[in-house]
Amino acid sequence: MNDSHDYGDFGALLDYLYERRNFDLRGYKRGSLSRRILKRMQAVGIEDFQRYTEVLEANPGEFAELFNTILINVTSLARDREAWDVLAESIIPAIVDGKPPEEPARIWSAGCASGEEAYTLAVLFAEALGEDRFRRSMKIYATDVDSDALMAARHGRYRMADLVEAFGEERTSRFFEVDGTDGVFRADLRRALIFGRHDLVQDPPISRVDLVTCRNTLMYFTPEVQARILASFHFALNPGAYLFLGKAEALVTRRQIFDVVDLRQHIFRKDGSPTGISLPTSLGPGRPKGPRKTTGQLAEAVFEHNLVAQVVLDATGMIALANQSARRLLSIGSAELGRHLRDAEFSVRPADLRSPAERVLRERRPVTLYDVPWHGTAEEPVTLDITVSPLEGQGGALITFLDVSRYQHLQEELEHSRRELETAYEELQSTVEELETTNEELQSTNEEVETTNEELHSTNEELETMNEELQSTNEELETINNELRERSAEVIELNQFQEAILGSLQSAVVVLGAEMEVRAWNRQAEELWGLRSDEVLGQHFMNLDIGFPVERLRGPIRSILAGREERGQIAEQAVNRRGRPVDCTVHVSCLVGSGETRGVILMMDATPRDGTDGVASAPVAAEQDGRSQDGRSAADVTSAGGGAAD
Repeated sequence: MNDSHDYGDFGALLDYLYERRNFDLRGYKRGSLSRRILKRMQAVGIEDFQRYTEVLEANPGEFAELFNTILINVTSLARDREAWDVLAESIIPAIVDGKPPEEPARIWSAGCASGEEAYTLAVLFAEALGEDRFRRSMKIYATDVDSDALMAARHGRYRMADLVEAFGEERTSRFFEVDGTDGVFRADLRRALIFGRHDLVQDPPISRVDLVTCRNTLMYFTPEVQARILASFHFALNPGAYLFLGKAEALVTRRQIFDVVDLRQHIFRKDGSPTGISLPTSLGPGRPKGPRKTTGQLAEAVFEHNLVAQVVLDATGMIALANQSARRLLSIGSAELGRHLRDAEFSVRPADLRSPAERVLRERRPVTLYDVPWHGTAEEPVTLDITVSPLEGQGGALITFLDVSRYQHLQEELEHSRRELETAYEELQSTVEELETTNEELQSTNEEVETTNEELHSTNEELETMNEELQSTNEELETINNELRERSAEVIELNQFQEAILGSLQSAVVVLGAEMEVRAWNRQAEELWGLRSDEVLGQHFMNLDIGFPVERLRGPIRSILAGREERGQIAEQAVNRRGRPVDCTVHVSCLVGSGETRGVILMMDATPRDGTDGVASAPVAAEQDGRSQDGRSAADVTSAGGGAAD
């Protein structure tokens, strides 16, 4: 980041994006992230982060352009072929053989961009399982944070040349249907792929999967966020399941939670023993960091993932905890935790909670505020029932923010919500069951070696990020070069067409610009006056030394350039390039372009002049043919007769 850009303003911009769009970029590497944001700021002509924040505030459509610039979707089918060959030959058969025919296989493609990786997985698994079993028992969850890229991925449409290069003609014809120059993944197999938006930093992982692929995505995050994401992947995988990373990513500090299968291709496996790694939380300072008992862990997980927003106060009115729903609903930051309720911003919005909280802490009786309107960061306002209830035996209080706006909808909406709640309960129950089998136990390695490896790994990721940015820029430049090449071909064709027209005319043609400079000088003009076009182009016409009295044309040319006349004609005696007297008739006309006078066109017709009426016509004709009647050139004849030379 340049010195002219303030780090504080940059952090304020990231906080603003998170609060307004729930898009958390604070875990991305500052170097590559600032380059992408500065690129967008340069496109709109802004150099100050604070000013750009104001632009986002005034123009909501700018958010989409900014996110498209930040998210670099550089991917391809079967990218890094050697790694995919190892996956197809060793890992996929192991997954298929380890599954009973009736049990579904679950795959998670994280950071799938425009879907190439997900469809590569689909082709390899369809070939390994057979199409019937693939349709019955295959689920590929493809997720990304870029909604536009997911929209393109859902179509499953790619160029036939790219498909053949990645899969070969035989597999391409089996799994893709031809549509013009594109291939579309077969609809009956497409049902196995599920695309959805998912933020690796904020959203909980997809559970009970047999393979996680996350290739060249982790390198954009800081080491701390990478560790949290890897812990989520470990939680998501079944015992003995596999993790497939990109060539720019490595498990330097997390190797104790994964076994190495192929270090060169970055393929790892989750061992079957408890690892002590739990899902990362962000409940703020003051949370215990040592090992916890299973019951305490379950209680924390249930509280954190509760769909109802809840805030816990201690006996003195200090904010002790706030679950994920409350942090999102009320924009509660980590700085709020540990402060007194009356000092928190949400204590007066959406309603004044200070008096009810003091009464509950004092009288130990619950207080409820009904139908409280709240806009918050959501696009549509919601209605809340806020309940402040005492915590028995703890001396504190629990503030619950219940969204009751949905009860204002029709009955079918209520039924739909009930079904979603049942599904969420099943997922929560499954999560609780899996959390019961997990213990916390961290192992450390040599800190000095680990620090060195982390620095090298971080540098490698940064270089890979810059390489993908350069690749994206090269693709844009290639498109511009193609357009310039087409325009150049059109200009060359037009010039050739113009030269063909001027060369086909029988008259000598001279085109002058607005300042009487010579713009065109055709072949007949060269033959008549003896000057080549490269000698006169750009020269002032009145400065040319030809056999015609050009001063006689100054008046008509100026009249036409001034718009007083459109055309004129002058006949004068002249001498051609061979010194022969001729009668020259000059037609002067206006050159018009875009509704205005752009110059003057001179068309010159010369006829031999002879005082004997026909006696001199034969030498003149011979001169035009380039030879006299006795075989000598016209120039030789002129020289012999003592006439003017060229």
